[in-house]
Amino acid sequence: MAFLKISTSRKCSQILLQEPFRNDVYARLVRSLTTTANGPAEQHQQRRNSSVVSGSSSLDAKPKFDPLDTSFANPEATFKSKTTWEIFRAYIVYQLCSSSYLVENNMQLMKICKAVFGEKLFTLIMKMTFYGHFVAGEDQYRIVPTLKRLRSFGVKPILDYSVEEDISQEEAEKREVESSMSEIEKRDQNAAQKEGSVSAETVGGSLPQYHVDKQFADRRYKVQSARTYFYLNEATCERNMEVFTNCLHAVAGATYGTGITAIKLTALGRPQLLLQLSEVIMRARTLASEIMGGKGNVIGQHLTLEELDKRLFQAGIKDTKKFLEKVTKDSQGVIHLFPWSGLLDENSELSDSFRVPCLKEGRMVRLLSQLSKKEEEMFRNMVHRLNTLVQTAKDLDVRIMIDAEQTYFQPAISRLTLELMQKYNTEKAIVFNTYQCYLKETLNEVKTDLNQAKRQKFFFGAKLVRGAYIDQERARAAALGYADPTNPSYEATTETYHQTLTECLTRIKLLKDQGDDCSKIGIMVASHNEDTVRFALSQ
Repeated sequence: MAFLKISTSRKCSQILLQEPFRNDVYARLVRSLTTTANGPAEQHQQRRNSSVVSGSSSLDAKPKFDPLDTSFANPEATFKSKTTWEIFRAYIVYQLCSSSYLVENNMQLMKICKAVFGEKLFTLIMKMTFYGHFVAGEDQYRIVPTLKRLRSFGVKPILDYSVEEDISQEEAEKREVESSMSEIEKRDQNAAQKEGSVSAETVGGSLPQYHVDKQFADRRYKVQSARTYFYLNEATCERNMEVFTNCLHAVAGATYGTGITAIKLTALGRPQLLLQLSEVIMRARTLASEIMGGKGNVIGQHLTLEELDKRLFQAGIKDTKKFLEKVTKDSQGVIHLFPWSGLLDENSELSDSFRVPCLKEGRMVRLLSQLSKKEEEMFRNMVHRLNTLVQTAKDLDVRIMIDAEQTYFQPAISRLTLELMQKYNTEKAIVFNTYQCYLKETLNEVKTDLNQAKRQKFFFGAKLVRGAYIDQERARAAALGYADPTNPSYEATTETYHQTLTECLTRIKLLKDQGDDCSKIGIMVASHNEDTVRFALSQ
């Protein structure tokens, strides 16, 4: 099962910064408009209206698809779903979006325009331009005509709630710093030197990337194409969950089949918990590598529980009974050293799950600093919100895409998403993880996750993107002194994207050749890049 995501977003505008491509698009727009002015488009407009009426009047009618033009050089096919006004508006919007100054200073400029024109006139101007171009509608009812019209041309939408809170940089930094520090750290600034943290650092060393830094506390820094949520309190997270739930119901009622919606985990819980869990996961990977003698992930080594017990005993670690009881395994051997599925258990304590053997010290150490009862409750609240949303998606037959975020959150986000897949993707791919191909480790991550899905017998869902945080990631790595996690060039990112896509498609073909269910692996090719779309189609 594979999807091609064709959407309009702020990311599209960044492509238009490339002068030759922008001029070519404008030329096609002009050619299309010239054709319209000369008369034949009147008949074309009638065909378009007829198509819309047909698509709207019969819910069971399937849209007719035009022959696929991978050269993207046919203006009639490109703009047949648009009115003349919509094409003019697109021209104006993309012209404005091609200005780096306007893109980088859009919030300040909008505030000035609002003060000059007044709220009513400013709102009208926005609805006629940017808002009208990029947004399907203001609520679940007003989006329906747009969805019906798109469906009549064979386009199926992803519903993405993209409202961001309008707060200053100072307020964003304050919220992020406060919500990214544990209560222990707030009480004692030397908490990092306490026994638990010192023991943890013996497994993997110092990991500065998983600690908040005020310089990068405003996560909107150098990010133009992704929405950002800042934690205020648990009530705000509850409201975000309600909004996402409404999105699920809206897309279920308007897409005439399995719909798609997207959510962000930072909207559903305290960032500190994701940071701490991400740090634990990265230390756990270091521990696994040490136990395997540097040979890679445990899942690919066919390590038996008896062999694991023997290696720990030889290292002088004897108090391992409880640890070994929780190891995730199957008939082929150990899958995980930790019971990750326990993360979704709303009754378990997070801090009790990560006492692990340290080969260097020859004893058990705690990877996760002790959490307060309040923080444990916050983590359970976040897990409850996740379970509620995914169960709702499954009941409504809506695919739910978990958006990727910054690398210091991503280990926790990916781990939770994989466990949601195991729990809910039992009959089809409902939960999809997002993989950012500008990261060097993306291909290895996808291979490991595909292996886990195969071993634990759940349907795997992947949304492949290039990524939205590359400038921020590079700046943060340089400032905090850790290795840059991103690919060095656009070409390297493209290669990673194509290799990752090929890996997924190869495994789908293998399932088909074996007479197995091909839908066990679902892929969304979420790219605005013409060459990547052609590559996907060629495969």
